[in-house]
Amino acid sequence: MESLSPMLEVAEAIIEAGGKTLTTCYQCGTCTASCPWGLFTGLKVRDMIRKAQFGYEGFESEDLWKCVTCNTCVSRCPRGVEIIDLVSAMRSIMADMGSIPKSLKTAIASIKSNGNPWAGERESRGDWAKDLDIKEMAPNVEYLYFPCCTLCYDSRVKNVARSVAKLLKAAQVDFGILSGSEVCCGDPSRSIGDFAQSVRLIADNSKLFKETGVKKIITSSPHCHYAFKKYYQDLPDVEVFHHSEILAHLLNSSRLEVKKPFDAKVTYHDSCYLGRHSGIYEPPREVLRAIPGIHLLEMERTREDSLCCGGGGGGAWLEVKKGERFAELRIEEALQTGSSILAVSCPFCILMLEDAVKTLNKEENIQVKDIAEIAAEGL
Repeated sequence: MESLSPMLEVAEAIIEAGGKTLTTCYQCGTCTASCPWGLFTGLKVRDMIRKAQFGYEGFESEDLWKCVTCNTCVSRCPRGVEIIDLVSAMRSIMADMGSIPKSLKTAIASIKSNGNPWAGERESRGDWAKDLDIKEMAPNVEYLYFPCCTLCYDSRVKNVARSVAKLLKAAQVDFGILSGSEVCCGDPSRSIGDFAQSVRLIADNSKLFKETGVKKIITSSPHCHYAFKKYYQDLPDVEVFHHSEILAHLLNSSRLEVKKPFDAKVTYHDSCYLGRHSGIYEPPREVLRAIPGIHLLEMERTREDSLCCGGGGGGAWLEVKKGERFAELRIEEALQTGSSILAVSCPFCILMLEDAVKTLNKEENIQVKDIAEIAAEGL
């Protein structure tokens, strides 16, 4: 049997990079048993952590990039190990060495040059709102609406931002936008491991928010919502809301009314970053229940036990073989409810789940829509 010598300087580097709970893990295996990859090829989270604790080769294997930061393992860990922070710290070490998957390098390069991971031109970031007559953010405006990079550049998902804006205008909410002067929230860079770039993006946005007097932010991406709350330490007094929270409040207080019935069976998919990461489960369902005609059904795995779409942690840019995609299994689960609409509240979920609908040839059976799109159709 080959003997291995611990390289504790590697473990110390991981701790220094943010993996502060590395030594807390006592190898119970709950993380490996909880990981959604166990439904397919498996992801030996416990093994990866053990190798990292001793600095052994192998923690930086392909498995390191399979983690979609869904937070299932963290929510179930009996020792409170911040496993996602460990993964991000390990990734940051590899990123500093240039050893990250090619597709992730492309996304990181685009953020550096364009301020977004989708290779969209900076000048066109605000094009989604050109014909909507939305005012510029200023100190006297109550809310900043911050659509994420995906909503600004993806031709399909732009409709979510437009739907949210139409609903806010219908309820006479005082809000403004930045029309393209903002950059990525920093979550993709951090989860992939480019911490330095994430810090720069956070600093740029924080400065812009201060200059424009931002006090309240409405996001459509749960990833932006999470990033603003956790990483924007320079803005402790800024309140951050996901659009599901705002729309639920507007509907419940009768400031917004959806009159046209949406006659369909609908099931709701809890996104990881809105659900397990941020604890927001009920507002999206309140929005759907307030829309006349909807018959809301629940999948077997829901709320804290919801199955990840596979788009977090850089997963939106990685190629995964058919038959090993979380989103395909999630579509099958949605179809089992008899629903014709799968409602979501995250742009990554739309991209991943719609792709799964196509690969499964289920376009005639089910559609994926954001809760804001469904509500806006009833105005």
